Amino acid sequence: MALAARLEQFFNRMGIAYREWPIDQVVNLDAAVIASGRPQHDFLRASLLIDIQGALMVVHRFDSSLDLDAVQQLTGRRLQPLTARQAMRLFGDCDPGFVPPVGAAYGFPVLMDEDVAGDGPVLCSGGTDHALVELDAGALRQALAGARTGRLVIRGQGASVRKALTLEEVADKLQRLYRLPPMPALAIRILRLTSNTEATARELAELIEFDPSLTAQVMRYARSALFNYPGQINTVQEAVTRVLGFDRVAHIALGIASVRAFDVPRRGMLGMDAFWRHSLYCAFLCQILAPRCDADKGLAYLCGLLHNFGLLLVGHLFPAEYEELSQLREANPEASMHSLEQQVFGHGDNQDILSVGHGAIGGILHRLWQLPDPVVKAAGMHQHCGYQGDHERYVLMVQLANALLKTRGIGDEFNEDDPEPLLRALGMAPSDIADLEREMERVADDLDALAASLSS
Repeated sequence: MALAARLEQFFNRMGIAYREWPIDQVVNLDAAVIASGRPQHDFLRASLLIDIQGALMVVHRFDSSLDLDAVQQLTGRRLQPLTARQAMRLFGDCDPGFVPPVGAAYGFPVLMDEDVAGDGPVLCSGGTDHALVELDAGALRQALAGARTGRLVIRGQGASVRKALTLEEVADKLQRLYRLPPMPALAIRILRLTSNTEATARELAELIEFDPSLTAQVMRYARSALFNYPGQINTVQEAVTRVLGFDRVAHIALGIASVRAFDVPRRGMLGMDAFWRHSLYCAFLCQILAPRCDADKGLAYLCGLLHNFGLLLVGHLFPAEYEELSQLREANPEASMHSLEQQVFGHGDNQDILSVGHGAIGGILHRLWQLPDPVVKAAGMHQHCGYQGDHERYVLMVQLANALLKTRGIGDEFNEDDPEPLLRALGMAPSDIADLEREMERVADDLDALAASLSS
């Protein structure tokens, strides 16, 4: 069936003429609009709101953003956006992310932005992930008959800019509204030690050995085939001096200790198992990229290891939504993380905070924890393609690592399929990819084993 059942029945019952636009199966309406090649203004979208009186639908142009203050003035109601889960309960015959803007078909009162009525046909969701609907002006008037009209949106592509908070505002709001996890005491002690230029391997070893679990994990790391050390390693100090070096031990210990701040499930594509696997692979690649990019190996490793902490923070603060996000990730493995985040978090009380993305949220946390500036920047900007600015090399190395990991099905980031712009920006050649992939393949089993041990 090309259209959702209730929508098709409504059109037939009301005698509304429509044209089906078959499309390749996509993850949401945003993707369908982009794939169509048509101007965004030609499309309508449905925004769903709710209060104690019930739900209603606001129909507006795709290239506009809903102005909740304007809706409140028109209705006298303090309405809030529905979550994706709530929407799917009300639109059970529709695919997730494809609510049709025809509230009458589902028994919902409708508000219509004044810009919707106009000349020419419009396109909209048909309720399924494989077809759009085209309505001419007359059919649109029939479909939206009885809708209350007003100026309800912020118009244009830049509409979202007015609503979005700055990172400083997000940081302030996070600290005011939520109990952010403090950096674990052990992580603080490790960080302080690494800032001391006169710190010794013995002092680092003694600090790590204070924690039996951390000791075991560092020793397992040192004894892995990643380093192929031929001799016996019996102590953390030997691991530091003979195999790993001060910086590497400090960074892996800092990462392990810091993760303990978060309460996130182990299983699933966004669970702690997947986090550690992604982080270790990314850290490894960043470390071997660093000499080619005139960057510090230790900092590069730490950037790769900690760049995705924002996802853990989101899971820690918003567990119900995080579970929903995890389920969507499982069901839509090819979708961009940004689109899934918007589907889950773009319609709730946390919209203004989470609209910056989990990357920026992670950067904020790193800054509050006083981690090195390159680590802050790599976390905050790793989702921004074409980034130019402070600590650019470290951001680009993380992005390139994630692009390579994408081909192995590791990680959850959106990256361009063509990594050549990243290579050029880092002063590397396309031929370097083969070398990086060989290095990654050589240690894959060991990284997988280490990731499994760290998440347990």
